[in-house]
Amino acid sequence: MNLPNGGSQEEILVTQRIDPNTLTLKDEVVSINRVTKVVKGGKNLSFSALVVVGDEAGHVGYGSGKAKEVPAAIKKGIEAAKKSIQKVQLRGTTIPHQIIGRYGAGRVLLKPAPEGTGVIAGGAVRAVIQKAGIQNILTKSLGTTNPHNVVKATMNGLMRLRDAATVAELRGKTPEEL
Repeated sequence: MNLPNGGSQEEILVTQRIDPNTLTLKDEVVSINRVTKVVKGGKNLSFSALVVVGDEAGHVGYGSGKAKEVPAAIKKGIEAAKKSIQKVQLRGTTIPHQIIGRYGAGRVLLKPAPEGTGVIAGGAVRAVIQKAGIQNILTKSLGTTNPHNVVKATMNGLMRLRDAATVAELRGKTPEEL
């Protein structure tokens, strides 16, 4: 789809790379799974960890790590998460508008909430929301409960958020006209 300024919608969804060294990041382990691989000599046991990192001020990322030991898997997950950090569009302590994030069979409804509501969210969604720094939001996980898909669906929803100024610019209008 072509836009008035000559660009395409795909270009808008591409975000700039954020340097994790400039942020004070906090991490949270969402899930740890024991994984076995059947080989000729028996079973190889390893652990996979899903980790979310964020600065609680509008930047969040997620990553997955796999290793023979749990701490090593978590460390790899944190490194992968730091590489995927993205900026989240916020309006004060909530989000600009309602949106449904999708990934695979995972769907997550994200709804802005008034001041004082708090974070109404389940495990995997809560981790992403809190690390992004959103303090007032209503969420509902629809579809799968697989933590990987729920985290990716939440991130998909957060990345598709737009503020009024951006939408107005895309439509060739002023924010007041909307």
